Amino acid sequence: MTIRSEEVADLIEAGIPDCVARVTAPRAYNDEDEDAHFAAFVVSPAFEGESLVAQHQRVYDAVGDEMTSSVHALEIKTYTPEAYLEHGDGSLDDELRAAGLLPSND
Repeated sequence: MTIRSEEVADLIEAGIPDCVARVTAPRAYNDEDEDAHFAAFVVSPAFEGESLVAQHQRVYDAVGDEMTSSVHALEIKTYTPEAYLEHGDGSLDDELRAAGLLPSND
């Protein structure tokens, strides 16, 4: 069974409060091996005060059963909104502002 990047992002956003997730497939999918490798970039205030391991476990929990059936590998980068402002690459700025997780540019 295969799963698309957008579906993985939807699972993460549904499973973590006030979350914005971007999921890509950095490794090409192989129909013969069904290798589904993904990279998730996840920002949520729910990560505040949690260890990196706990943050990543939240992401794995949100992906749920797909981790054992459709997802072969998941690279994860997690941030609180504050940490994203300091260390993020800026690629989610517009989505985070739309979600109210970053101040507007006004």
